[in-house]
Amino acid sequence: MTNHPIEVIKSIERRQRWSPKDKERLVSACFEPGAVISEIARAAGIHVSQLFRWRKELCRVEKQSTETATTLVPVIVAETVPAVPAFQPVVNAG
Repeated sequence: MTNHPIEVIKSIERRQRWSPKDKERLVSACFEPGAVISEIARAAGIHVSQLFRWRKELCRVEKQSTETATTLVPVIVAETVPAVPAFQPVVNAG
């Protein structure tokens, strides 16, 4: 029998939960001039694709909020009245 090292796992590593504010902060850092997205992701300890996904989701949310801000106004169509001619010739009776 050969001896192999055994790794004992004492705790289960859970996924980190990111608050919307933290996501927004990281995404806004991506739009800074000269920002390198892979460096931002690495510094935060996340994969680049996760940062791109958050960016896509937050941009979609902003787009939807601006689209819903549009207010529609009701239009009422009135009956058309015949136009009066600007010039009417005068007819002499005599």
